[in-house]
Amino acid sequence: MNVAAAIPQPVRLAQLPRLAPGTVAAVDWHALSEPEGRRLRELGLDEGVEVEMLHRSSLLGGGPVACRIGRMTVALRRHVAAAIHVLPNAAGR
Repeated sequence: MNVAAAIPQPVRLAQLPRLAPGTVAAVDWHALSEPEGRRLRELGLDEGVEVEMLHRSSLLGGGPVACRIGRMTVALRRHVAAAIHVLPNAAGR
């Protein structure tokens, strides 16, 4: 058995498959503006929080994404979602 294959690797929230739950592994706070970081903290987003990708905009160049953070559904700009690193949950819900 390949041990490296058994360990899930973090992906960006914007790349998480639709309706696949995950756990926030890290947030690249330096990639976000101060108001963006403050908003994420106010929403309770930090390491260990459960997230789920719900919908991606089909706009060319990438529009906003809808995701569930804990029990809330929120819209995030694509670059904000890209700053959030998530470990996909292997077993799902």
